[in-house]
Amino acid sequence: MTLRRTPLIGLAAASLLLAGCGLAKSDEESSAPVAENFPVTVTNCGAEVAFDRAPERVVMLKSAAVPYLASLGVLDRVVARGGEYPRAYYDDETWAALERIPALTGKTDASGHLLISKEVVIDQEPDLVLGEVDNLNRDTLGAARIPLLEEPAMCAEGLAEPGYDDVADQLRTYGEVFDRPEQAAAAVAKLEKQVADLSASPEKKRTAAVLFPTVGGGVTYAYGTKSMAQPQLEAAGFTNVFEDTAERVFEVTLEELLERNPDVLILLHSTDDPDAVAQTITDLPGAGSLTAVRNDDVMPLLFNFVEPPSPLNVRGLELIRERFGDDG
Repeated sequence: MTLRRTPLIGLAAASLLLAGCGLAKSDEESSAPVAENFPVTVTNCGAEVAFDRAPERVVMLKSAAVPYLASLGVLDRVVARGGEYPRAYYDDETWAALERIPALTGKTDASGHLLISKEVVIDQEPDLVLGEVDNLNRDTLGAARIPLLEEPAMCAEGLAEPGYDDVADQLRTYGEVFDRPEQAAAAVAKLEKQVADLSASPEKKRTAAVLFPTVGGGVTYAYGTKSMAQPQLEAAGFTNVFEDTAERVFEVTLEELLERNPDVLILLHSTDDPDAVAQTITDLPGAGSLTAVRNDDVMPLLFNFVEPPSPLNVRGLELIRERFGDDG
């Protein structure tokens, strides 16, 4: 499989005076040598930030960065974490590393957004925060001279055409920030080989839809061409029935699903009860008419195996191929 190449989508927060965080000292105060590959400036969500050395005290407020940091061997730089980190995402080594990181809070509001105070984060004296939350955005942390880096897919503008190449670009960017260019290059090579090995033959195509149903009743969401679901389905050998929708995620009705009638349904969730997720769709009046439901081709899948772009998407692709084999 040939990976689409795009310009580097980097990471960063607004330009900041890092000396105020203890990240830089005057010539009189420090005799430490300047890192060979620094300063480094990267761009994230339209903002720029300059690092004069690799971060050493990281606070992580979202789990999306975990597989990147694990690939580069820098999870030990994370001094605290907030949010949820489902065990099923991680191998034993990564999970053991996460278990050693103190958890600040996993409390969320009704919409799933992390609830954490600015003071709790600042008390950790971070030189980098990964993941933006409502009350800890770029401006808020910038006022405290703390840089914030968000995953590009989670920026307001999103990604025009998400793909596995964006995962590779992000690995290289983290390699720059953490001064791990060789590890990043090795991780990219491994990623590209895995995707190529897992990619299905384009000769046989079934259709699929990637949905996020609301457990207990409510809105069902579908994923279009601006989501990572699109290249993942393509690599798995499926045609996305919503490939004509140039959005990342949008509401969808059962009537529209019946009209498009996908052969396969992949149901994203963040719960520990995949059966309840499947029932949310299969119990809908008329859902039995869907080809995917009739043939029992309904697959619950943890959210981060598909969204946002990360090395976990490779494992997600592998799980989809294992479930449906070469039938795509």
